[in-house]
Amino acid sequence: MNRREFLSSTFATVAAGALVPRALSADPVQRSDGMNYAPQGKPNPVVKPGEFVFAAARLDHGHIYGMCNGLLEAGATLGWVYDPDPRKTDAFVAKYPQAKVASSLGDILANPGVRLVAAAAVTSERGPLGCEVMEAGKDYFTDKAPFTTMAQLDQAKAVVARTGRKYMVYYSERLHNESAMFATDLVQEGALGRVIHVLSIAPHRLSKASRPDWFFQRDKFGGILCDLGSHQFEQFLAYTGSNDATVSHAAIGNFANLDHPEFEDFGEACLQGDSGALNYVRVDWFTPDGLSVWGDGRTFILGTKGTIELRKYVDVARDPAGDQVYIVDGKGERHLSVAGKVGYRFFGEFILDCINRTEKAMTQAHAFKAAEICLRAQSAAVRVT
Repeated sequence: MNRREFLSSTFATVAAGALVPRALSADPVQRSDGMNYAPQGKPNPVVKPGEFVFAAARLDHGHIYGMCNGLLEAGATLGWVYDPDPRKTDAFVAKYPQAKVASSLGDILANPGVRLVAAAAVTSERGPLGCEVMEAGKDYFTDKAPFTTMAQLDQAKAVVARTGRKYMVYYSERLHNESAMFATDLVQEGALGRVIHVLSIAPHRLSKASRPDWFFQRDKFGGILCDLGSHQFEQFLAYTGSNDATVSHAAIGNFANLDHPEFEDFGEACLQGDSGALNYVRVDWFTPDGLSVWGDGRTFILGTKGTIELRKYVDVARDPAGDQVYIVDGKGERHLSVAGKVGYRFFGEFILDCINRTEKAMTQAHAFKAAEICLRAQSAAVRVT
């Protein structure tokens, strides 16, 4: 059963009010460390081998592995890798032996066979790197957060307008999560009526000893609402159909990491979208050591005809599997386990967008607006102690 068939079948079941049994599934990813969280799905190629070649560059964050997994499962060919640190390229090639190590970024950018560059650079360097990639005539796929300043965003917009290249962002907490993508489908199908509120709770495990120095430097990581908040603001836009939003409240704090005074381990924000929908976001680095996964991420979507709760990575003290969906509407209460049933269609759609110059996976305006909102929320945030 493909994703659309599963969606149609499940949507009919939801509408009829029947209970869909859970199906427990093992999580194949490294579950305890969010920095190296790299989901693996089922192969669903949209192109033939060698038809769409990409390169990986700047391996400063472990999300590059999730980005590459998604592209490879969608049929892309990983041709090259580059990082100035040979230890990072050695580890990368151990995972993806098909990748050839380039001697410089310039070699990748000058290679006419490379169509896309995927990168997870230091956050403050992602914007300038993307502009360099696009100026070389290639599309760019970056880890979130895509920018740390509004000037970087403005520069990227200008380069996109001038070159026609894509600046796409790995908003993985929706795009690389089956429950979140399933909720996207349900909302678009009208299962909840009009969405009027989204509440996102996104705790992460700090894994402090393994973090690089730049991770704690404000000008390099951009702030917690810029970093972790980027996921949540993108989801709000997607679930509510909003094209823009105002920040009505934002706060940040450093409660338990005073040895890194520039760091922020807590953040919250409230938005109002131009659709009229409201949003509350809480992000933090306080996942307890006893939790089996890196974060108990949850999303609550309130509509005029029903509600959805997503327990993305674990159902605490009940089920170690993630991708749990709880739905309540006029027909009753349902619990669905969607792990392994929805897939990660973003990557295939994005590859085809690069080939056909379309915007099915995500519009450029949406990717940039989510980035803009996180920058505005970070700028407006009051620091609490």
